Amino acid sequence: MEAALNMREWEASWTDRPGEAIRATVLDPANLSQPDIIAAWDELARHASDPNPYYESWFLTPSLVHFAQDGDVTLLCLERDDAWIGLFPLARCKDYYGKPISHLSAWLHPNMFLGTPLVRRGMEIAFWQALFDWTDAHAGTALFLHLPELSLDTPLANSLGQVAQLQNRRCSIVERYERACLDSDLAGDDYRRAHHSGRKRKGLRRRLSRLSERGEVAFRWDHGDDGLDDWIDDFFRIEASGWKGQSGSALACSPRTSGLFREAVRGAARRGRATRLALTVNDVPVAMLVNFLCPPASFGFKTAYDENFAACSPGVLIENEYLSELDRNAFEWSDSCAAADHPVMNSMWAERRSIGKISVAIGGRIRRAVAAPLIRFETHRFKKGASQ
Repeated sequence: MEAALNMREWEASWTDRPGEAIRATVLDPANLSQPDIIAAWDELARHASDPNPYYESWFLTPSLVHFAQDGDVTLLCLERDDAWIGLFPLARCKDYYGKPISHLSAWLHPNMFLGTPLVRRGMEIAFWQALFDWTDAHAGTALFLHLPELSLDTPLANSLGQVAQLQNRRCSIVERYERACLDSDLAGDDYRRAHHSGRKRKGLRRRLSRLSERGEVAFRWDHGDDGLDDWIDDFFRIEASGWKGQSGSALACSPRTSGLFREAVRGAARRGRATRLALTVNDVPVAMLVNFLCPPASFGFKTAYDENFAACSPGVLIENEYLSELDRNAFEWSDSCAAADHPVMNSMWAERRSIGKISVAIGGRIRRAVAAPLIRFETHRFKKGASQ
C-alpha cells in the first residue's frame, strides 16, 4: 500500500441543506481511545443506516492496532454540527486483485466480513456527496474508489447509485454474490419445520442423541461479559485442537488474530452487542460461536468445534440451536457473514443477502474518463464469468 492520504481537514458543502457544511476529518489512530471519540463513534453506530459491526469502535480500533501498518489506513470521519454522520477507513492500494492498478479502497482485513461504511440514517446522500468531494481532492494516483464487501439492495447502496448518476460518475457492481441470511418472523421451531426437511430434522435429533451418549448435553447462552475470559480461552483451545491449529490458521496461532478476537469480543460484550453460545458435554464446551448484535441486525463472526466429536456434528448442532434466537426477537435479520458457498449456513438459513464489490470513478474529468473503461471492463468480466 502507498502512504496514507494527506491528513488535513476538508470542507464539503452539503447540497441538500444550504448553509450547513460537512467537515471531513482524518482521525489520528493515537486518539481513538479518547472518551469523546468513542462516545460519538458508538452513537453513530446506534443510528447507522446499514449496521456494520466491523467498523464499530470496539472492532475497528483493535483491527487497526493489530493489522494496519503505520500510514496504511486513513480513518475518515464526516461531521455536521458536531455530530458524526459517517465513518470510513480508506487505504491507498497499488494492487487490484493481482493487477498493478492504483486505487483507493475501503480497508478490510481477512477477519472483517463487511465493508459497508457507517452512515447516519437519513444522511446517505449527503455522505456520498461529501465522500466524493474528499476523494476527488485527495485522489493522488488513484484511478477509482473500490468498495469491497458492500451490502447491496439497501438505502445506502441505492443512494450511492443516485449520487454517482447525478455527478456523472462511472459506478458499477464489478462482482456480486449472495450469502446466507436469517430474515423471518417465524419462531425457531416453526422456521425449522418450514425450511428444514423432515429427514434433516430427524438427522439433527439423532446426532444430538448420539452426543448425549458421551455425557450430559447442554446449550449455554451468554449476552453479557460474565466469564468472558474463560470463554475465550475455551474457544481458542477448541479451534486450535483441530485442523486449523495444525495448519497454523487458528486464532490462537497468531498474536494478531488472538489479540483482535479477545479485544473485539470484550468490547462487544461490554456494550451488550455480543451473543455467545456454547454446546457443552459434562460442562465442557465442544462447540462455540460468537455473533455480533447491532440492532436491528445480527452478524456472524466465529464458530469453532471439537473435532473429537465430529461424528455428532457439533458445529451443525450449535447452528441449529442458534435458530432459537428467533424466539427472543433479538434482531430483525441476521447476516451469516459466511462464504457464498458455505454448506452448513446455506442449508440452515433459507434467506439470502446480496453483497457486492463496487468501483466508482473519482478525481477530475480526465481521471474519470480513464477509469470508466477499466470499470466497464471489470463489470463485463464478472458478468461473463458468472454466466459460464
